[in-house]
Amino acid sequence: MAKVISTLFISADGVAEIDPDWHFPYFDENMGRAVGEDYDTADVMLIGRETYDSFAGAWPDREAAGGEDAVFAKQLGDMRKVVVSRQQLDFTWRNSELIKGDLLDAIRALKADAGSKGILIPGSISVVQQLLAAGLVDELRLLVHPVAARKGRRLFDDGDTPYHFRVTATEAFPTGVIRVIYAPTATPGKVEYADVTDQVPSGS
Repeated sequence: MAKVISTLFISADGVAEIDPDWHFPYFDENMGRAVGEDYDTADVMLIGRETYDSFAGAWPDREAAGGEDAVFAKQLGDMRKVVVSRQQLDFTWRNSELIKGDLLDAIRALKADAGSKGILIPGSISVVQQLLAAGLVDELRLLVHPVAARKGRRLFDDGDTPYHFRVTATEAFPTGVIRVIYAPTATPGKVEYADVTDQVPSGS
């Protein structure tokens, strides 16, 4: 089945709503490479309406302008873009479509599509939150910036059940950004303090 991969720029205190003031100072060739690797995993882009509006308002013009980012802009334009919205939208960006029916059912169908290479969710916090709760995210790829944003929407909302992950890859960039790739894993068995007393520092 095709993987659903969430890719997010995020601050050290968990804010995933990007502020250019704390994001762009850390964007270097390493982050650009990481972003490219994430997009190379997929042929379907799954995005919420706000992310679509932001992308569609910028990338087609960048492709047309033929600048340094035109090749990447064309890659985004060529991808199939499935947009999550309760409203009907007038699509101005090629290969864009509105998700049909229930979100979770639609994602299960996309994952099961033999012709799908992979499904990438850039940003789109509310979409990621819904899919995490439903157990439909296969990888969470975070570029953790060395900054406490202190305001903005956080990736993980309040809930009763913790999400557990295993780390599949990490990379530290010279800027201080840490790239970490998580995959969901089973909840560990119950452990109490009495079970870990032998791990407590012995002191000096």
